Amino acid sequence: MPQSKPRTLLIITQVYLPDTPAVGQLISEAAAMMVSRGFRVIVYTSNRDYETGRTRYPSRETINGVEVVRLPWSSFGKGSLLIRMLAGLLFVKQASIRGLFLRGLDGVLVSTAPPFASMAAIFLRLFRRKPFTYWAMDLNPDQMIAMGTMSERSLVARFFNRLNRMTLRRCAATIAMDRFMADRLNAKLDIGDRMHVIAPGPMDKFEAPVPHQDNPFRKEHGLQDKFVIMYSGNHGLTTPVTTLVKAALATTDPRIVYMFIGGGIAKQEVEDAIRDHAPDNIISLPYQPLSELRHSLSAADVHAVTILPEVVGVIHPCKIYGAMGVRRPILMVGPEESHVSDLVEAEDIGWRVDNGDVDGLVRLVRSIVDMDPADLAAMGERAHQVLEHRFSKERLFGMVCRTLSDMMHVNGDEAAVTRQDEDHAD
Repeated sequence: MPQSKPRTLLIITQVYLPDTPAVGQLISEAAAMMVSRGFRVIVYTSNRDYETGRTRYPSRETINGVEVVRLPWSSFGKGSLLIRMLAGLLFVKQASIRGLFLRGLDGVLVSTAPPFASMAAIFLRLFRRKPFTYWAMDLNPDQMIAMGTMSERSLVARFFNRLNRMTLRRCAATIAMDRFMADRLNAKLDIGDRMHVIAPGPMDKFEAPVPHQDNPFRKEHGLQDKFVIMYSGNHGLTTPVTTLVKAALATTDPRIVYMFIGGGIAKQEVEDAIRDHAPDNIISLPYQPLSELRHSLSAADVHAVTILPEVVGVIHPCKIYGAMGVRRPILMVGPEESHVSDLVEAEDIGWRVDNGDVDGLVRLVRSIVDMDPADLAAMGERAHQVLEHRFSKERLFGMVCRTLSDMMHVNGDEAAVTRQDEDHAD
C-alpha cells in the first residue's frame, strides 16, 4: 500500500531559532515535535534578529527537520514602536503572499509575533480554505493599554480588538498560556471548547542542576560564597525589575548578590543603577547562549519572577519554568492573583511580595539567606517535581501537537470547513 503524503503545517512567526525571544523558542519545540510525528513543517520568519535587527540569518535552512524560510525586511530591531510595526506589517504581507502559493498546505499555526500576525492566517483561511490555530503568547492591545501607551478608544486599539475577535471567530483552535489569559480571550469572544489552556513549560530539560562548586559560570563571575538572587530573561515594562533593583541598592549584607541576565527596554534601569551607584552586589549580563543556560540558571540560589497586576493574563512569565528545571525556589514579585502566585502558594515552592514593597523584599531575602540550606534544597526539589508532573516538555508540547493534528484532520472534510465559515461569518 503506498505511503500517504505527510500533511504540511505552515508556521508564521517573526522570531525563530537561533533568535533568542521566548516565542521563537517555544514554537521551535512544537515544530520539531510535529516533524517527529511525521508532518512536514515549514516556518516563515524574519531573516534578522528581533532585538537589534543587525544579526542576519541564512535565507533558508533546515533546523531539527523543520524547513525554515527567512523573509527580508521583517525586523529592524526594537528601536521604536513605529519601526517594529512597519517590520511586522512587511513580514505579514510577505508571509501571506508566499502562503497563498505554498503547495500542499494543510493548516497554519500563527502566534503573536508580530501582534497582528493572525492577519496572515485569516487571509489564508479565506482564500485557501485552510484552518489555523492561534497560539496566544501575549495579548494586544491589552498590553499597550495596561502600560498606558495606548488609549482603549484609539483607532489602533479598536483595530486590534476587532482583529482579536475575528481571529477567535475564524480559528479552528486557540491556545492560551494560563487560565487568566483564557478568561481575557473568552471575554473578547467566547469560543467554547475551541479554547485550550496549555502552559508553555521549560525550554530545556535539565537532568540535574550544576552544583555551585562545579559551576564554571559562578567561578567566572566571582560568585563563590555568594547567595545569588537571579532575574533571567526579558526585562520588560510588564515584568518590572524596579523593586529588585531598589532592594539590591538597599541591601548591606555582603553575602547577597542580585544578578540580572537578559535584555529588553527595562534593562536600562539596571545599567543606570550600576552607573550611578557602582554597587558591589549587582551584576548585569546579556542573554546567555542556549548551550550555557543550564550553567547560568544553576548559578542562582533563588530565581526572581516579576509581573504587574495590570498584565496578569496578558503575558505569561515563562522564566519560572527554567528556574523549576534547575531545582531552584521562586521569589515572586507581583500580585496575589496570577499564574505564578498560584503555583508558588499551592505547591510551596517559594515566596511572594508585592511590587513596590522594597523594605518587605529586603527583609524577605535576608530571611531566605538565613534559612537552612536543606530546606531551600527541598523547596527546589518540590519545584522540580511539579515541573515533571504538570509542566514537562513532552506533556505540554504533546498537547500542542495534538491540537494541531486535530486541526489538520478537520481540513480533510471540506464540508465541515464550509459550515464553520458559515457559522462564524462576520
